[in-house]
Amino acid sequence: MVVDVATELRRLEKQRCTGVLCAGDGAFHLADGAITAADCLRTTDLERLVIAGGVATAAEWQRAASGDPGRVPVLPRLETLALLSVFDAAYFLLATPVVPEFRSAPPHWLAPVCQIPPRVLLHECARRGDPEAEPWPAELVDRAPVVPVRRVRRRRVTLTGGQTEVLAAADSRRSVTGIARHLGRTSYGALVAVRELTAAGLIEPPDVMPIASEPMPAGQAAVAVTERRQFLPRRVRQDPATPPQSWEPVDRDVLVRLRAALEELA
Repeated sequence: MVVDVATELRRLEKQRCTGVLCAGDGAFHLADGAITAADCLRTTDLERLVIAGGVATAAEWQRAASGDPGRVPVLPRLETLALLSVFDAAYFLLATPVVPEFRSAPPHWLAPVCQIPPRVLLHECARRGDPEAEPWPAELVDRAPVVPVRRVRRRRVTLTGGQTEVLAAADSRRSVTGIARHLGRTSYGALVAVRELTAAGLIEPPDVMPIASEPMPAGQAAVAVTERRQFLPRRVRQDPATPPQSWEPVDRDVLVRLRAALEELA
């Protein structure tokens, strides 16, 4: 029986596992069954979101990732960006037909900052809608260039600030993923904007046909993922005499802040 990523996440939550679940071109980091970080080659990594959002400098982030947290992990906005990063990666990873593979590993260094029960993650991803929505299904997010139309047929088009930024970044070469990284935004937010701009007649529909894919062994797919620094679990240095930190589950207030941040950053 082929186990999908969502089913495996639920199993790991029940067993309170700690480690890394490889899933295609990305991975979920878990601590006691809760998701603490996620990576996907098709999304903007958390480091880029943090730096673009002015939360920390590149040097501060590198020190924190190396085990010297300083002020970074105590910043309230980091929790929001960490949540956005996980939900962003999950939207694409959960829609990819892969055979997930789990391996035990130390908790990710962001474990004290971010903890998401899989049920909350799956609910939020379902709320975001169908990843296969046309004309821009999620599988094209890094495959097709975003091309502005040459002539706008409508005389008046009202755009949001986020849509304006995405349209300005569309240079007929960048994909949705490329635009998101260029702007320091989430790939999901950029994808939603591109879908809306296409519906408004400002972006050409993609002319790339979706490529059918078979479930891929996670061990094979993880070769590409290891190129991302965030993929490797890191541990914050801790005094052995200090007991492990306890984490509270993500509640409704956190989801409210997440959605408010998504509207702001998308």
